[in-house]
Amino acid sequence: MHVFVCFLIHRLGENCYCLETLKMVRPGGILKVVTLVSAILLVAFLAFQLLEINGDFKLGNVISKSLPLNEAAKPVKHKCGLSKACPPEHFAFKMASGAASVVGPRMCLEDNLIMSGVKNNVGRGINIALIDGKTGTVIQTAFFDMWGGDVAPFIKFLKEIQDGVVVMMASFDDPATKLNDEARKLIADLGSSSVGNLGFRDNWIFVGGKGIKTKSPFEQHIKNKAETNKFEGWPEVLEMEGCIPRRLN
Repeated sequence: MHVFVCFLIHRLGENCYCLETLKMVRPGGILKVVTLVSAILLVAFLAFQLLEINGDFKLGNVISKSLPLNEAAKPVKHKCGLSKACPPEHFAFKMASGAASVVGPRMCLEDNLIMSGVKNNVGRGINIALIDGKTGTVIQTAFFDMWGGDVAPFIKFLKEIQDGVVVMMASFDDPATKLNDEARKLIADLGSSSVGNLGFRDNWIFVGGKGIKTKSPFEQHIKNKAETNKFEGWPEVLEMEGCIPRRLN
């Protein structure tokens, strides 16, 4: 009994000096101590019961409410860093034109970087990626120098694109000097609205497709103008993101 009483007093934060001290207490005093301890334990038990019923006082809730803000759920990351997820049966894409003649363009499709300076598969002129419209698989990437190169290989490339293929294009440095009417017509047939006005050192990004019946909604074009250029001799970088419908037939 003495050991039990000492243990209870100790658990309540009181000093329990030794068992011998308790032996000096009268039996009536020990009974009072036991009664007091029992009453305190009963009150504590009832208080916790009331808190759990009325205050939702549960250990899990207490822990979750006490977590720091940086431990809260992080925002969901969408493919290619898009601001929102694409609907079903769509391919997520994000792309940027080149920056002056220094930084090459970038193209991301379904969270995969398909063209960039880091991948060492971009160059001056028009950069192009061909995508299978059903699977989203990259068929081919290439770039054609429209300043010092020949437009003939580019025209041949455009003519060989098959129906149902998604075409992504981005400018770097100069996309237009060697671009003749035939090449512009072939790009317009892919859904471009701006290729007819594409000029020296303009910035331009475009997503279209072979066999498209309407003009593509995925196109941006900015003219090279000294009064509005962000860089000396070049306009600002263009960026675009969106969701390309999957070809179902």
